[in-house]
Amino acid sequence: MTTPARTEYLYELWDANWDDGPFGNYQVLQHPITKKTAKRIYFTYATGAHRGGFVDRQRIEADGEIYHGYTLRRLHLNPPETPGQPKPPSLAELKAAMAAVHPDRGGTDAAFIAARARYERARTTRTPAPAAG
Repeated sequence: MTTPARTEYLYELWDANWDDGPFGNYQVLQHPITKKTAKRIYFTYATGAHRGGFVDRQRIEADGEIYHGYTLRRLHLNPPETPGQPKPPSLAELKAAMAAVHPDRGGTDAAFIAARARYERARTTRTPAPAAG
């Protein structure tokens, strides 16, 4: 049995009501990456009629984001923070919380199971950091 390839994305912070003030209705759009070459990352827009585009791979990998001038969009390698919403806890914070409620440290089984589920969910859904080199 083979494991399906993990889909990679470019992310965009999108505000449906950008003209309603500084804190609108933000969403993080995921644009699937269709191909990577040494110079470019090709992707398909999550919105629209399956239009595609590409960005400079070296630039986005160096900066973590890039302004895609053709469509006037700022694209990110990792999901950007949503203004006005709390930042999710880091994996280290979730691991520490899990250790703090471990039954060997006076916690309950139920509390440990819930903390481990939060940690595992975050560990499997977050985009890993780019490899060095």
